[in-house]
Amino acid sequence: MEKVQTKEAPTPAGHYSQGIVHNGLVYVSGQVAVDPETGELVTDSVEAQVERALQNVEAVLKAANSDLDHVLKMTIYVSGMELWGAVNATYAKILGEHRPARAIIPVGDFRDGLKVEIEAIASVKY
Repeated sequence: MEKVQTKEAPTPAGHYSQGIVHNGLVYVSGQVAVDPETGELVTDSVEAQVERALQNVEAVLKAANSDLDHVLKMTIYVSGMELWGAVNATYAKILGEHRPARAIIPVGDFRDGLKVEIEAIASVKY
């Protein structure tokens, strides 16, 4: 196993790695809407949160020699299913034609105004 660490994604706030590479797969820990340069939360809109969280996922993937086009599965945790339409539209805009397996799971309130957390499993580029 290889730990993934990049300054292009937020520093973990707890006892976990940004990602782990094992047997050709990258496991990206849940990413929220934190700007890695400033450490500030992005709470403007759910669309802005999805975009920032996916940028953080992408940064971890790139550090592991992967990218969004190699994502096999994403799990999106959302504070309420009423946000599903906005989350789905922003996600689709960013992922384009790539359609990995996905789950959206309502989990209730997050901390500090956050509404979304996204984790991913992707293949490493060979």
